[in-house]
Amino acid sequence: MRLVLDTNVVASALLWRGPPRLLVQAGRDKRVELFTSTALLAELTHILGRRKFGAKILASTLTVDQLVDRYAVLAAVVRPTPTPRVAPDPDDDVVVGTAPAARADLLVTGDKALLSVTG
Repeated sequence: MRLVLDTNVVASALLWRGPPRLLVQAGRDKRVELFTSTALLAELTHILGRRKFGAKILASTLTVDQLVDRYAVLAAVVRPTPTPRVAPDPDDDVVVGTAPAARADLLVTGDKALLSVTG
């Protein structure tokens, strides 16, 4: 199964336990294929750099760049398909465009605005 994980799902996977982490672990175990884009990796770096995640980053014993690099090794990087404005937040259009570029079976998100756009 081919998956594109929304940036917030990836951040949750890297910092907490739960379903998002299980998806990333499935990628490590080669049970699913993970896909991302350079724009999503840049957004992940930005999100993980937020002050509110400082304690979790410190507890991980890794830097933000190391966490992002580890995810980038797991996920194949594709160039998002140009997408007409479909999401209320224009940054979310990159997530939507990454899914067809990856020929993804699923786009995994908890973003309510994206859920209404994608399905």
